Amino acid sequence: MARIAVIGAGMGSLAAAARLAVAGHRVVVYERARTYGGGVGQLARDGFAFDTGPGLLLLPAVYRDLFVKTGREPLEQCVDLVQVDPSGRHLLADGTELTLPNASRGGVVAALDKAFGGGAGERWSTVLNRAREVWEVTRRPLLEDTLAPDTAPLGRDPYPAPRRGLLRRAVPPTIASVGRHELRDPGLAALLDTAVLEYGLDPRSAPASATVLPYMEQTFGTWYVRGGLRALADAVYARCLARGVEFRFGTGVEEVPERDGRVDGVVLSDGTHQAADAVVRGTPGRALDGDTGRLTVCLALRGPRPPDTAHRTVVHGLAAPHDGTPDGPAPTVTVLRPDDPALVPDADHEAVRLGVTVCPHGPGAVDWDAPGYARAFADRVVAAARAAIPDLPERELWRVVRTPADTERETGAPGGAVAGPALAGAAGAYLRTANRPGPQGLYRVGGSAHPGGGLPHAGMSGAIVADLLAGGPGGSR
Repeated sequence: MARIAVIGAGMGSLAAAARLAVAGHRVVVYERARTYGGGVGQLARDGFAFDTGPGLLLLPAVYRDLFVKTGREPLEQCVDLVQVDPSGRHLLADGTELTLPNASRGGVVAALDKAFGGGAGERWSTVLNRAREVWEVTRRPLLEDTLAPDTAPLGRDPYPAPRRGLLRRAVPPTIASVGRHELRDPGLAALLDTAVLEYGLDPRSAPASATVLPYMEQTFGTWYVRGGLRALADAVYARCLARGVEFRFGTGVEEVPERDGRVDGVVLSDGTHQAADAVVRGTPGRALDGDTGRLTVCLALRGPRPPDTAHRTVVHGLAAPHDGTPDGPAPTVTVLRPDDPALVPDADHEAVRLGVTVCPHGPGAVDWDAPGYARAFADRVVAAARAAIPDLPERELWRVVRTPADTERETGAPGGAVAGPALAGAAGAYLRTANRPGPQGLYRVGGSAHPGGGLPHAGMSGAIVADLLAGGPGGSR
């Protein structure tokens, strides 16, 4: 049995801690904050509750595997997991409206043909068929295995761009260029742009391999956890406790000392040294150049949620991370309206969350703490959301605005940046830190480590690190 120190109690850390404890190790988690979950938090006020991190779950199989491998109770026995259908309603800037079903390729094709004309669904399917090839090529090296020492092959974009003329394009395509040249319709292109924008990626620079993200959602579906995604963090934390993981909240780690090229524990914020045979670091690291932040507006509304309301509505605007200025192009706003009694004081109220991908906080980016800056931008976000909720002004009781500056203060993520998933292409610009970066005995999990940000990726990183510590090759399968 080894002594293992885990730094941080984010979802990747929790996933690793539960697996390591089941393997018989003594696991102690040190978290500087007073709670667990990292970015998977929840705001509660006056009987209302709002997720402050992810609002939807993709690839629940990752957490099903975690619960199977760490105890008798399966995931569905620990949380109320429901499939969101429809997947989303879209309100485009030109007035086009369409609703896309969840995990139904035929339904999506029919909806796109109806909205954009015959052939639109076929063009969308052709792009996602190419994305399936990306999935098949990159699934193991980018999701299921630890990062290979030679990352050069992952620097090449595997998206099979169609030929133009006699030669394949000399310049690797981006998501925006895939929309222009392959979808050939502004509305279809807007759907593709938004599909990656919600992951914090800029369609103008994200490699074409990012088409794998809408492919995953359309193929495996979109899910919600009743009580909010925070309930998933609660369940994983409870599983850690049941397996004997020890937590020390309000305890930061200042240093990971080495001896003879190997870590020998952690030095806590009070100066004490805690010996350990291995250290798993799950705290946020250096942000990549393309990492973005998230601004959310939590709205407490009077009046019930109307029947047949979509869980997710996207009001399309600027198809790029917004700088938060109170003028200029309208932002793209994701409106989440879960049908969940646990989030409201009674049936005569509704909890709504608005989300916008924005630039991070800090020097060279945006000062989200500047007086009035966030409030003025939030007013624009709420105004845009009226396309989805026309009676919003009359129904609003109160709002809470959360910016990347708040994220930075709560999670320690530089600039409040939210790590995106690892992607192939762009000369490796979208790859994260290896799970075993050195020195010996040090491991990395979470959004700053391979395979990147997002709830599924966090769970995969925990599985990879647990396998490495067990002497395996570092696989999450």
